[in-house]
Amino acid sequence: MDQLSQYFDKAVLSWLVALPFIGALAILFTPRQKHSLLRGLSVAVMLAELVVSLHLLTGDYTGATHQFAADYPLIESFGVSFKVGVDGISLWLVLLTTFMTPVALYASWTSVTTKVKEFAICFLLLETAMIGAFVSLDLFVFYVFWELMLVPMYLIVGIWGGKERVYASVKFFLYTMVGSLLMFVAILYVVGAYKSTAGTFTFDIQQLSQLVLERNVQMWLFAAFALAFAIKVPMFPFHTWLPDAHVQAPTGGSVILAAVMLKMGTYGFIRFAMPLFPLASHRFAPTLCVLAIIGIIYGAFCAWVQKDVKKLVAYSSVSHLGFVMLGIFSVTRQGVGGAILQMVNHGISTGALFLLVGVIYERRHTRLLSDFGGLAKVMPLYTLLFVIVAMSSVGLPGTNGFIGEFMILNGTFLSRGLPTPFFFTAFATTGVILAAVYMLHAVLKMFWGPLDNDENKELADVGRRELTTLLPLVALVFVLGFFPNIFLEKMNPSIDAFLRDYDAKLIDSNMNDNVHLLKAAVDKPTDSKLALGTGDVR
Repeated sequence: MDQLSQYFDKAVLSWLVALPFIGALAILFTPRQKHSLLRGLSVAVMLAELVVSLHLLTGDYTGATHQFAADYPLIESFGVSFKVGVDGISLWLVLLTTFMTPVALYASWTSVTTKVKEFAICFLLLETAMIGAFVSLDLFVFYVFWELMLVPMYLIVGIWGGKERVYASVKFFLYTMVGSLLMFVAILYVVGAYKSTAGTFTFDIQQLSQLVLERNVQMWLFAAFALAFAIKVPMFPFHTWLPDAHVQAPTGGSVILAAVMLKMGTYGFIRFAMPLFPLASHRFAPTLCVLAIIGIIYGAFCAWVQKDVKKLVAYSSVSHLGFVMLGIFSVTRQGVGGAILQMVNHGISTGALFLLVGVIYERRHTRLLSDFGGLAKVMPLYTLLFVIVAMSSVGLPGTNGFIGEFMILNGTFLSRGLPTPFFFTAFATTGVILAAVYMLHAVLKMFWGPLDNDENKELADVGRRELTTLLPLVALVFVLGFFPNIFLEKMNPSIDAFLRDYDAKLIDSNMNDNVHLLKAAVDKPTDSKLALGTGDVR
């Protein structure tokens, strides 16, 4: 029994990556006319994936080591291996993925009636890619999964989307591909630098992060990584693909794009860009935080003036993810912890909002705020659910959105790396006020006032299938709001380790333009660090 348990612990992440792919292969050989079987099989595979992922909660996250780690050589001559693991930073993002993907797929079955087989395959392949990217500790494997995500989402938007679906899908693909190619060039440079210093190839992020690169080199490489991740977040001014993709995507595509895929960018900064290029990330931090605040305010104003409620929710994502970026680059325990928690919060709240928009669109085939009004009179349960999720998006105390934003603002105020952190915090706080403005404006327009549109008078309230997808999300709004420590306790040791490593590479540097090298990290053996450009291995 102990051997079986040890085998499962070592193989669980591999199974999480492989299971959706196996499900896609099974659906490939299922007759396309059997829609019920295709739908049932795809959801069953994803639910099995969710059950398997719950085993990750049994890991010991009190230390800084990755849990359920596995390392299988792939291309030994180039140091490429299928190296995977989870820590407190990636744990909740993996669980968010395995939870939201079946919700999004199940919610899509009434709106997707053509090419059902292909739709299910795309969703399963997308889940494989997302899980693979979150658990990868090898840069080559991460990049493969990062690119693989583009293809199924491109097809989901381009085939099952709205009238402008082709334009939106091509724009999404081109934006993300350009940033990804530059990141790939930077990855090759880092690996080559390691080879010239250590004598061997490796794509292992833990070994590559031991390199100490010259300041100017770090700046260029960080810029390449940052562009790829900023586009995926998306940060201002690289955000313009997002509203088009969200509006044109089917409901399930919008849900998974908002709930999971956007988090790949913010996660990439924490897992890869900052550990590899600490000095450059420190120097870019004020600029990135300024862009984050611009995104917070700009996204909120854009959401406020939208006539299409789905586009309103899309622009709200630009604003909310600005908070996440601000928390990450505050480089404080409160800020980084709040950022990771807010990634999960945003996935739940915004995913639920897109589901709710999909519910009303299926009934009215319109998303214009002017076409609604007085819906609370005919759809009271729908109104209740929408208001709860809207309040969580606003950050009402007691909901999940409040604790994440509070921690981020607190961490930003305490930041030592930002000039005048008080002003960064003050400007960011205006985003909280504006969120209340645009979200309450939408709620008032949709649910209160006279019921003067005849087409709204006979609308059916939410049904059993819709409640199945929405109630778990509403429950999580309050679980995260009242019991955030359940999540933070598993995050904090990994966050502390991340900050210790980050600070160790900066502690002996005077942070001015004359600094060209970082010293070896404190609290680690000096022979474990590689210095590039000094002619020696220290």
